[in-house]
Amino acid sequence: MSAHTDKVQIIKQNGVPAFAVIPYADYLVLTGQGGAGEATIPHEVVGLAIKNGWNLVKAWRKYLSISQKELAARAGVSQPALSQMENSDNPRSATLEKLAEALGVSVYQLTD
Repeated sequence: MSAHTDKVQIIKQNGVPAFAVIPYADYLVLTGQGGAGEATIPHEVVGLAIKNGWNLVKAWRKYLSISQKELAARAGVSQPALSQMENSDNPRSATLEKLAEALGVSVYQLTD
């Protein structure tokens, strides 16, 4: 699961953290329900992709508030290469695997 603490809601009881509300996509990953054939894509990610004409790699990156430079470093690719992938309709499968791992999602969540 990717760590995006800005999307976590902490609920306190008597001033002490008692519950953490996490995005549904993260819940599915944590419970093992986000695997092949069951991968879900949050409505916000789909909306970004459709509204802006982005592929899912870019939509996920924007949704998770990760810079191109940071994602490129996590995936072991150059920033210019990542930029090209975000503007491509057919990134290579090996590259998609690296990007999926770097984003904390499944490859199925990066493909249309």
